Amino acid sequence: MSVRGQSHVVGIVLLLGITTVALGGLTTVVGDVIDGQTATADERRVANALDSGLRPVEGTGPNRVDVRFSEGKLSTVDRQLRILNASGVRRELDVGGLVYTSGANRVGFVGGAITRGPPGNAWPVRGPPVTVTRDNDTLLVGAVRLGANGTTVSGSGGVTARLRTNVTHDRTALPRADYRVAVETATPEPLARQLRERGLATTTRDIDGDGVPSVVAGVRGRQELQLVVHRTNTEVTGGG
Repeated sequence: MSVRGQSHVVGIVLLLGITTVALGGLTTVVGDVIDGQTATADERRVANALDSGLRPVEGTGPNRVDVRFSEGKLSTVDRQLRILNASGVRRELDVGGLVYTSGANRVGFVGGAITRGPPGNAWPVRGPPVTVTRDNDTLLVGAVRLGANGTTVSGSGGVTARLRTNVTHDRTALPRADYRVAVETATPEPLARQLRERGLATTTRDIDGDGVPSVVAGVRGRQELQLVVHRTNTEVTGGG
């Protein structure tokens, strides 16, 4: 074979090698894009399921919510809602929470509020059931208590987490004081923003030193406080 012919063969081999490497890199990129799109779709699907199905503030009695995702995990977490006054903690409620995670994708539910995105980069889907009347005379606080803890449903290839709830409500009026409400959450920024939009001033601090901050919200002066506890008695299982 001539030198020219050998060069031609070598050139073809090199071209095939380069093409193979390029295709391999393209396959990896495409795979990463598909995985990212799937994870984002799961995050959106979970947030929509919780937003549309888990609404204990608006309903009473038994209900079932199926939360579906391709992969990841949905876990119950320990969260508190506290009513504060000048003397300290007036009421402390173990409200619990739900957190869906898959890589960097995250959906959180606590106290009736829903957020999407990881801590530091989350945004609200539904705000907390906390507001103040226009004259700042009454602070209205809804506290959704899940009544479930220490449960995780996880997997890949298609997972259904089933939430069975049975909702009851209990209203209590507290006498006038300089009240503030503190909602414990790993994503305080979106909750604080929504509470400020409702006329409450907010700060963020770790009240019990457990590493999870609380959004502390209130208004100047003394108010009556209407506290409505929405007990859901939630059971979290893997659906079939």
